Amino acid sequence: MNNAKRLLALLCILAVLLSLAACAKTPSAKAGEPLKIATKAMTEQYILGEMLKQLIEAKTDYTCEVTKGIAGGTSNIMPAMQSGEFDLYPEYTSSGYVLVLGHDARGIDDEAMWQQLLKEYDEKYQMAWIGQYGFNNTYCLTVRGDVARQYNLVTCSDLTAVADQLVFGSNPDYIERADGLGLVCETYGYEFKDVKSIDIGIKYAAMANGDVDLINGYTTDAQLGAQDVVVLQDDKHLQVNYFCSTVVRNDTLASHPGLKEALMLMDGILTDLEMATLNYRVEVEGLDEAEVARAYLVEKGLLEG
Repeated sequence: MNNAKRLLALLCILAVLLSLAACAKTPSAKAGEPLKIATKAMTEQYILGEMLKQLIEAKTDYTCEVTKGIAGGTSNIMPAMQSGEFDLYPEYTSSGYVLVLGHDARGIDDEAMWQQLLKEYDEKYQMAWIGQYGFNNTYCLTVRGDVARQYNLVTCSDLTAVADQLVFGSNPDYIERADGLGLVCETYGYEFKDVKSIDIGIKYAAMANGDVDLINGYTTDAQLGAQDVVVLQDDKHLQVNYFCSTVVRNDTLASHPGLKEALMLMDGILTDLEMATLNYRVEVEGLDEAEVARAYLVEKGLLEG
């Protein structure tokens, strides 16, 4: 009888110890679940989300779930990141600096902005920025290739002397907004021969057809990967920069050894033109973003073919 009681007591103690062990592991239990990746509602982000997923799953034992096209972008993804609904997502430096931290991005040095992002995201949100992909998705002036060659246009300042011979095409909101065409003209001293209001969806076609000589665009527009166009360098640094990186929760990094190293593989792998080309393959050629992402990672030697 005494032996039976002792055995029962030992079993009770063992049960308590197992229960305590299970409780102790609760904070890191998430390590066994899929990592949740969010993306904004744009082709570029769909491709980047797939790159992150494929690299993580290839280089670690973790699986991933990608939620594509979160409406509202940063303003809705960040609260979901804070609540733990998502673990990581691709973000742009000036978006984080302005929309999340509430700072004015004008005039700040890129490195100073980066260091401030690292510091404040860690202190305020317990999140980290891991690496920079290399490309910068910001506003730009895009000139038809033959026009750029005719007038030897490389920088926005080069355009000043010949602007009165050229026709500028733009979507209406860029013409009207305070930080749009008016500010560009004021900064660089442009006086165009004519300014035409053109729907955003046909700007590149209008330029290719010769209806206009140059347009406003974004540095990773899909059409930049296929048409004979030149993006003028913003040599007076009027436009703030939007370098892309991965924002990830600190507790996710802590509970997933090797994740940071996998994310760092994205560091410096994309130029503006390369990102634009990938966007073109999805938007214009109709390829699947997962296939486009994989092919590029294989090309870069980050995945096996």
